[in-house]
Amino acid sequence: MAGVLETLTVPRASGFTSAKLSPIGSSSVCSLSGGRKSVLPEFRGLKIQSTSTTVSRGSVSLRLGRRGGRIVCEAQETAVQVSPVTDATWQTLVLECDSAVLVEFWAPWCGPCRMIHPVIDQLAKEYSGKLKCYKVNTDESPSIATRYGIRSIPTVIIFKNGEKKDTVIGAVPKSTLTTSIEKFL
Repeated sequence: MAGVLETLTVPRASGFTSAKLSPIGSSSVCSLSGGRKSVLPEFRGLKIQSTSTTVSRGSVSLRLGRRGGRIVCEAQETAVQVSPVTDATWQTLVLECDSAVLVEFWAPWCGPCRMIHPVIDQLAKEYSGKLKCYKVNTDESPSIATRYGIRSIPTVIIFKNGEKKDTVIGAVPKSTLTTSIEKFL
């Protein structure tokens, strides 16, 4: 099993580069059946190491490939978890909060919502201590969405001192949200 975790070679498709995927990480002790303990590598992401390929089409020759390695997936612990808000926690987490609060209204079936999730996570990390970030699943808490007139998702609302201050609708760039946040910090 350790050999499987060390290197995975992805076969080359016609006209594309081949790549080797290697785990990035450290060792950890893992309990196996029978009470034995073994040291196995802890999976912490993939690093891609590709080789270059030359493709010829008549008189045109292209060199395809990447130089060096590139991290494809980072360790899960580097992600910031934005807490969900429900009808039961809305008052205390959002309306009674002393600092500015950013709330994303979303639903699991919404494609643009999934596009903006990483942006909200980045903003939560960057504005940690200055801004609280929460997410409201409109399927699970429709009364909150109705109260604030949410007709399209994703919608991001910024609250300060319990009052709705600004609204941004749609999967917008990070810079648009940053501009809106900066007005209330």
